[in-house]
Amino acid sequence: MDILIQKARTLIESLPYIRTFYGKTFVIKYGGHAMVDEQLQESFARDVVLLKFIGINPVIVHGGGPQIGAVLQRMGIRSSFVKGMRVTDQETMDVVEMVLGGRVNKAIVNLINREGGRAVGLTGKDGGLLTVEQLLLYDTPSADRPPEIIDVGKVGTVREVNPAILTALDDTGFIPVIAPVGVDENGETYNINADLVAGAVAGALKAEKLVLLTDVAGVLDREGGLLPTLDRAGISRLEGEGVITGGMMPKISCCLDALAAGVGKAHIVDGRIPHCLLLEIFTRQGVGTEIVA
Repeated sequence: MDILIQKARTLIESLPYIRTFYGKTFVIKYGGHAMVDEQLQESFARDVVLLKFIGINPVIVHGGGPQIGAVLQRMGIRSSFVKGMRVTDQETMDVVEMVLGGRVNKAIVNLINREGGRAVGLTGKDGGLLTVEQLLLYDTPSADRPPEIIDVGKVGTVREVNPAILTALDDTGFIPVIAPVGVDENGETYNINADLVAGAVAGALKAEKLVLLTDVAGVLDREGGLLPTLDRAGISRLEGEGVITGGMMPKISCCLDALAAGVGKAHIVDGRIPHCLLLEIFTRQGVGTEIVA
């Protein structure tokens, strides 16, 4: 009986959050270990379907770097990286679009549909969703020389989001699943970092939440403890102290940009935890780091 009562208390604890978020939009970046572990895949899909059934509109943006790398290797296409970005020529771009927009996207759609949802796969090309421009990286070889532009090929950054197709799908009960591929004004196709796409889409939709699933617990302090909440001042202090570094910095930047564009809150969550979405959103303590304006 005690176990049953505890289950009832868990449901009651979630009630205020369900009431608050009813009719709101959550943009969720799906990636990392949660995409390759079968149990975590099922956990993620069930969480997303539950969100939809209780009146929340989830929009999924997914990555797929390891899957792209595996196909490139099988095809004998060599891949190189500059500052964490895959150098993408036309041959590589063809593979990227095939893997992200085809295999990976449709697998996620199928996963959600198997759990009772109604997911629809998209790329940034569909409905003019994402207009992009080429991403240029800069290298400063020395203090007395000007920065040099590094051309990494068909890697883009989001210039504009047209969310009309997402709104139409949400309003008719579907769950959009977006592959991070878009086109520039000349119709050229580009690969885009999934975190950047998720942040830009969340800003365009004025989403209630942006949730980034990662392979770390969240933002950690100097002692390795999880920081449950951060604001701009706290982030600036931690960056100055060298606590926030490496791969976490672009994720933090993405979250801050989304908040500046009108997103309610951003969350960096450990996707290795089963049902991490529900635990972060519908419990008082959460399981990740909440970033607030």
